[in-house]
Amino acid sequence: MKALITGATSGIGREMAKILAVRGVDLIIASRDEKKMKSLAKRLPVAVRTIAVDLSKAEDCYRLYDAVKAEEIDILINNAGFGAYGATWDVPLETELNMLDLNVRAVQILTKLFLADFRKRGSGRILNVASSAGFLAGPLMSGYYATKGYVLRLSEAISEELRQEGSRVTVTALCPGHVETNFDARAKVRRSIGGVSAKRVAQAGIEGMLRGKVVVLPGALMKMTYVGEKLLPESWMLKIAYRAQARKG
Repeated sequence: MKALITGATSGIGREMAKILAVRGVDLIIASRDEKKMKSLAKRLPVAVRTIAVDLSKAEDCYRLYDAVKAEEIDILINNAGFGAYGATWDVPLETELNMLDLNVRAVQILTKLFLADFRKRGSGRILNVASSAGFLAGPLMSGYYATKGYVLRLSEAISEELRQEGSRVTVTALCPGHVETNFDARAKVRRSIGGVSAKRVAQAGIEGMLRGKVVVLPGALMKMTYVGEKLLPESWMLKIAYRAQARKG
């Protein structure tokens, strides 16, 4: 088997690479940081190909696909992404547009391209890393929450389309809460309390994907968040989300 992982040089993506490598899955890893990719590749017990790309650029998304389309990719993991903290009027528009390009457009492009190949072949799995943020509106991280809502709903919809046609291809959305990675540093927020390890989230995501689950919620807290979002009024959830994010500022 062979898997393509974006954003594999840190956090959840790196842990997924390690887990799949232990399972004997050969890897193609893609990110902007060639040095970190080479370092990771040396530590993994499988064949690893590295491709340096900036997936916030549409042309690099197509370039990545063109570079690997001749190989039989069994698993696509769309993991690359970032967040930005602050009131909407305080976050630079350029930052928000870059986030949309990476968190949404790159996922859309790669999912569509590989989905076409997987359907023709009759097999393949796609794992899109969304977030528990995808279930909510997110005051003080409005753009990030919106991007993850897009990834979640896109994944759910495609999964149902595949189910309706009887396809063996699966699409899974991984929706963790706060994870112990460098995400907070890039988003410029204080460290949150009660984070789950990237390894635990990665394990849940891989296992859920291999079982063909549509949505994976790692940890009891995330399941409670999901239930709360269904039961509580939207106005309450907005206030709760705002207070949670305000503590990070």
